[in-house]
Amino acid sequence: MEPVFSPVDLETWPRKTYFDYFYYGVKTKYNINYNLDITTLIKEIKERELKFYPVMLYVIMKTVNQHEAFRYSFDDKGVLGHWNYVVPSYTIFHEDDKTFSDLWSDYHEGFTAFYETIIRDMATYKDVKGLKARAGRPQNFCPVSALPWLSFAGFSQDTYTASSLLFPIIRFGKYYAENEKMMLPLTIFVHHAVADGYHTCQLINDMQEMAGKAGDWLNR
Repeated sequence: MEPVFSPVDLETWPRKTYFDYFYYGVKTKYNINYNLDITTLIKEIKERELKFYPVMLYVIMKTVNQHEAFRYSFDDKGVLGHWNYVVPSYTIFHEDDKTFSDLWSDYHEGFTAFYETIIRDMATYKDVKGLKARAGRPQNFCPVSALPWLSFAGFSQDTYTASSLLFPIIRFGKYYAENEKMMLPLTIFVHHAVADGYHTCQLINDMQEMAGKAGDWLNR
């Protein structure tokens, strides 16, 4: 699949007023934290002897790519637009020295191709140290990372320097048992210029629905 960047026509874009207000005015970003019910997802993963991290990456990327609001960015000339899809840019942990590296992989619509790509890339770059394990990350990327050591109740972040990043930043923690269910803490950091609470709630609800129907897509 070839990445395609479509510039926004600011003269007709319905969101222009909101974008200008939250990007140039009050410059608002926000976090939403949610506990996903992954009971069915965990069951299906264990039955198939799959690895959780690549599967969860697929749930996140599949749903992100279903929502235009989370595929906006500026191109290298500063033009605002949106991509036809984004690729996962995710972290890998180095157990020997307790550091991490960013790794990116190609995106595939089907689960099997996506899963195999992630597994292969993680094996290829697992011993590459430094912030960036793989060079050449494309412009159409969505940052994702895991904190598998803690079932956090909330997560908040921001930077002190100006950032033009419009893609969401998504993190999930250690899943845990509660009332005979398996729950996964999830947090999404969003630029309000491109996505309101409504859009982020849609994204989370779609992740929840997809996790609950894991048996329908895990073999595709």
